[in-house]
Amino acid sequence: MAVLGLRFAGDPVLRQKTHAIKKMDASVQRLIDDMIETMHAAHGVGLAAPQVGRSERVAVIHVPEEEVIVLVNPQIVKRLGERRIEEGCLSVPGYVAEVTRSESVTVKALDREGKSFRVKARDDLLAQALEHEMDHLNGVLYVDYLESMDQLIKLEPREEVAVVEGES
Repeated sequence: MAVLGLRFAGDPVLRQKTHAIKKMDASVQRLIDDMIETMHAAHGVGLAAPQVGRSERVAVIHVPEEEVIVLVNPQIVKRLGERRIEEGCLSVPGYVAEVTRSESVTVKALDREGKSFRVKARDDLLAQALEHEMDHLNGVLYVDYLESMDQLIKLEPREEVAVVEGES
């Protein structure tokens, strides 16, 4: 496994819509392992393939006290409600902003073995992370939801260590 280099706002790969994984081969397994290691090294809650320079439809999420969720070819199948929450991103380091996210999110995906599953989250960090990572897979950053970049809140250096992607 390896820690991969993160891509930051302004990198064109972050704006590309990802392509589906057609075959769960060794290269996909290696990508998943490397993404998990990279997410942990960066103290993130989630990581999508574009954030490490890959245009593949793969994301990983690790909410504290839970198992890592691997999402291959994920799709949001249901969203309900709205809530305003503070959000940050590993690809936009040093800043957070308040954005609107769904209260409840259901995603269907393949796991790392290629088996179909669904994950449902309501009014928690997982729901936020699911939407955030799905946005990355569609070439969207959380800052796209802001009316102005003036809405970004600069973090103090000591706070930056505590902020992880998708955490409020």
